[in-house]
Amino acid sequence: MTPTPAAIAELLDHPDRLIELFAVHNFRDLGGYPTADGRTTKWRTLFRSDGLYRLRGADDMSRVMQLGLKSVIDLRTEREQREQGIFPIDDIEVTFHHLSIVDVTWSDTETPEFDDEVEFLVWGYRDMLEIGSSRFADAMHVLAQTESLPAVFHCAAGKDRTGVLAALLLSSLGVEDAHICADYGLTQDAMQRTIAWSKVHRPELAERYATIPKAYLAADPRAMQIILTELAQQHGSVRNYVREIGVADATVEALGNLLLES
Repeated sequence: MTPTPAAIAELLDHPDRLIELFAVHNFRDLGGYPTADGRTTKWRTLFRSDGLYRLRGADDMSRVMQLGLKSVIDLRTEREQREQGIFPIDDIEVTFHHLSIVDVTWSDTETPEFDDEVEFLVWGYRDMLEIGSSRFADAMHVLAQTESLPAVFHCAAGKDRTGVLAALLLSSLGVEDAHICADYGLTQDAMQRTIAWSKVHRPELAERYATIPKAYLAADPRAMQIILTELAQQHGSVRNYVREIGVADATVEALGNLLLES
């Protein structure tokens, strides 16, 4: 049964959804989403986030340590890691995985010009699925291991690379498109929080946000719906797509056993 807008809104606004931190603004729990077989994604087990290299303050560190993370998957490029830094592995003991989805970011290469932000995002996500399919598969394999959880995966804004991986995971587990796209859309508010914070605390970052194309900051749920629909049309289902990129049924079953509850 298709979830109602009210039911989706209630789940999005769940008090455990957003992990409120000072310098990281899109750290979210992927718990609470129902699946087609009547189960629900577990709380405090899998998280998605923006740039965890900003995680430095004592309060932020303490809050994240309380989550009991065992694994961090960084989806950024080597250049981003080199210039920005990484998760504070010297202060919080985790297994750190670097799985760069793309070789270069949109800001570091020529990208097509689109009048419509949704068209731009769809182009970008198609490109990621083609270029980064093996890394998406690797991330799913990592998360299918008992010793990996609780875990968080992230990129720079927690929007694009992170959003596509979240969509592949949730759809493979049987979560409805409506919930997946709505969860993706929460990044719109996170981007506004990040921009507001950067104007006060990181003016160089605020200047960058002010000069990059507006489409780079967009998180329109319609774009993710187009991607999910295309995958289903081209491969029969998103689960079939993840099979084709090397994620066996046994791995998806393991993910379900670890990430879902009755």
